[in-house]
Amino acid sequence: MDASDAAWPVAVAEFRALHREGCFVLPNPWDPGSAKFLRQLGFRALASTSAGFAFGRGLPDRVDAVPRDMMLGHIRELVTATDLPVSADFQAGYADEPEEVAANVALCVGTGVAGLSVEDATGDPAAPLYEEALAVERIRAARAAIDGYGVPVVLTARCEAALVGHPDAARFATDRLVAYAEAGADCLFAPGVQDPADITAIVRAVAPRPVNVIASSSTALPVARLAELGVRRVSVGSALARAAWGAFARAARGIAEDGTFDGLDGAASFADLDRIFGG
Repeated sequence: MDASDAAWPVAVAEFRALHREGCFVLPNPWDPGSAKFLRQLGFRALASTSAGFAFGRGLPDRVDAVPRDMMLGHIRELVTATDLPVSADFQAGYADEPEEVAANVALCVGTGVAGLSVEDATGDPAAPLYEEALAVERIRAARAAIDGYGVPVVLTARCEAALVGHPDAARFATDRLVAYAEAGADCLFAPGVQDPADITAIVRAVAPRPVNVIASSSTALPVARLAELGVRRVSVGSALARAAWGAFARAARGIAEDGTFDGLDGAASFADLDRIFGG
């Protein structure tokens, strides 16, 4: 993909515009069917979910289980499934060193995404986050790789402090996100930070750059409240995929354990799905 593909710069421009004001929801499909369904509900952009994709392939959400090229193929599949802008969950860039992160980010940009995220988790329990100087250089390298395409794909930098159990995750993430913004990130994201005061602190610290917050359960703050806090973007990560798995598991267990089919009563209409996917 290159800037001569007319639809790509348009999708990127639309995606960037969504971040300028208000608050929008960026749902996370896990395959072309779920992407198309979300499209017909009126969402204006989509984001991939590494976990949702991995689970659909019968794999755990680990980089060694879902390698880079498999993920790139999945991202490309989502990009072509609808006309909506797609932001890629690109894990930690599938590399440690900035030069390799840049090369991989360039491959991801080449799928036609309107945005992508790079996180600072190492996957190593002994040292779960990259040392700050290296983490910042990785974001700077990702920015340079994107800029090399001449299309302003939205770069989201993620600090995973809360997810890896850092004892002062909100403060740590705030400091890191400020550094990532200075290194060229367009959008900042600290998954797992849910307290309104902490969210507000992050929003103020990185302003005017937009902040993403994840909502993964019914206890999450509603969109209207997040908008009041200054959040511009709300994603759901693997939650939609896990909700689908939950319904499937309940129905399948009822059949396997009780010989009953009550769990099928909530199934989507065959006619509705056939119409959506046939249109």
